Amino acid sequence: MATIRESIIAGIRTALTGTTNVGTRIYRSRVEPIARNESPAIVVEPISDQANTDVSFCKTDWSLTVRIAVIVRGSIPDQQADAIIESLHAKVMADQTIGGYAMSIEPRGVQFDMIEADQPAGVIACDYLIRYRTAVANLATN
Repeated sequence: MATIRESIIAGIRTALTGTTNVGTRIYRSRVEPIARNESPAIVVEPISDQANTDVSFCKTDWSLTVRIAVIVRGSIPDQQADAIIESLHAKVMADQTIGGYAMSIEPRGVQFDMIEADQPAGVIACDYLIRYRTAVANLATN
């Protein structure tokens, strides 16, 4: 049985299927570089997960930050990524419970990194805060 956190991250990755200009190039916590022929691509990864436990109710409320990074190549990388970001945002926000696992999802910010490479590249990181609840003693149930 997977934890609720894992189910949320997997649900986001699944929801991104069909994102504009990306095809099947959607990766989970990928650490190896994206090759030129693999871009544009999306990488979904957890950044942090903060807990707030109420022992009287035997529940822990979690605040999970997930980063969805868009990797593109082109002369103006942020412009190249714009349609992808619009598409991924609509897909992420379409089900704010992520299949019933989350209480809410909120956009937290976007970070733009332009990189000199064999061809100009960009990594545009879209962060989302996802609130969910688990039992104090079991991360797979709420």
